[in-house]
Amino acid sequence: MKNKHNTFGFSTRAIHYGYDAQDHHGALVPPIYLSATFAFPTAEYGAGCFAGEESGHFYTRISNPTLALLESRMATLEGGEAAVAFSSGMGAIAATFWTLLRPGDEVIVSQTLYGCTFALLHHGIAEFGIKVRHVDLSDLDALRAALSPATRMIYCETPANPNLQLIDIGAVAKIAHQQPGITVVIDNTYCTPYLQRPLELGADVVVHSATKYLSGHGDITAGIAVSRHDLAQRIRLQGLKDLTGAVLSPQDAFLLMRGLKTLALRMDRHCSNAQAVAEALQAHPAVESVTYPGLRSFPQYELAARQMKLSGGMIAFELKGGITTGRRFMNALKLFSRAVSLGDAESLAQHPASMTHSTYTPEQRAQHGISEGLVRLSVGLEDIADLLADIEQALAHCVKRAPALKQATHSV
Repeated sequence: MKNKHNTFGFSTRAIHYGYDAQDHHGALVPPIYLSATFAFPTAEYGAGCFAGEESGHFYTRISNPTLALLESRMATLEGGEAAVAFSSGMGAIAATFWTLLRPGDEVIVSQTLYGCTFALLHHGIAEFGIKVRHVDLSDLDALRAALSPATRMIYCETPANPNLQLIDIGAVAKIAHQQPGITVVIDNTYCTPYLQRPLELGADVVVHSATKYLSGHGDITAGIAVSRHDLAQRIRLQGLKDLTGAVLSPQDAFLLMRGLKTLALRMDRHCSNAQAVAEALQAHPAVESVTYPGLRSFPQYELAARQMKLSGGMIAFELKGGITTGRRFMNALKLFSRAVSLGDAESLAQHPASMTHSTYTPEQRAQHGISEGLVRLSVGLEDIADLLADIEQALAHCVKRAPALKQATHSV
């Protein structure tokens, strides 16, 4: 009865799935269960919970009614069977790695990754006898050549943070699954399930930093992993319960569910604003290059149109003059905040080489496609005219007599 909404549309499920107010005294908004532990009706029932024979809650580090509702909603939105909630995106990623990889295994990862994921792999996972191999996963022949009998995981972000390179999820999964024992893990943070559903394209696990678009308000940190039932249960009982303890609080689970209610509306606005900003930047003489999946100049434009519902809210670009000009531009911004993270209602600007990807050495950044002058924008929900005006005045600090930006005609 509680899952009667599983045939409804995306936004309907984001608002209603898994909850019946009449089971909770008519409370329209799901209650927050703040208890750390739960009482058993009998000793036998408690023993059954610990043995995995009963499905009840007994300790919030493992499960909690508020978190369980969030997990059921994320599973249905991603097209998965089950989900596990974490206290951060890195908690979800680390728990997945530690659950599925063992000494002697190899993990193939894409060339460009979020800085903390890169650090976890090279300063953590690799030190425990697991081989990390960076491969250009947009080159399917390179992937085939990199596979070995020891390969146990393929991991990537698509679009990648920060340079927005895309990976053909279906093609990569098809190649991976020709060899038994390989798990394909996709970080879907940039897209959310509203724009892209990797499980439906053949991936085995989807991870999110739910701090970003899923929450949407920059007031919590959270993570999610979604998969089939058996794999999600392994990640819960090993990666979450025993290996990381990265449990999400019920209060933050409540806030995350509140964010999910407006996810579709927010993503539509993020995407339309970003499209307009990208088109305006591309037309400006101070700009060396703009990377955005919604631009026809984007090298993987056709893949983006096929794999993503819309083009997302993230833009990467370089100004003529490199990092010096980029910093001048960032310091001149008045409406965009100079801050890391992404997916907030507020528009954000940051410099990956000195901020989110400073865990890479300069040589590694060059090797992995993160230039020193790259500026990353997370385009928010403000009025587009105000965002364009802010960019225009900031660009005026970079060139003499910079022409005014014009909002280009666009469609998303």
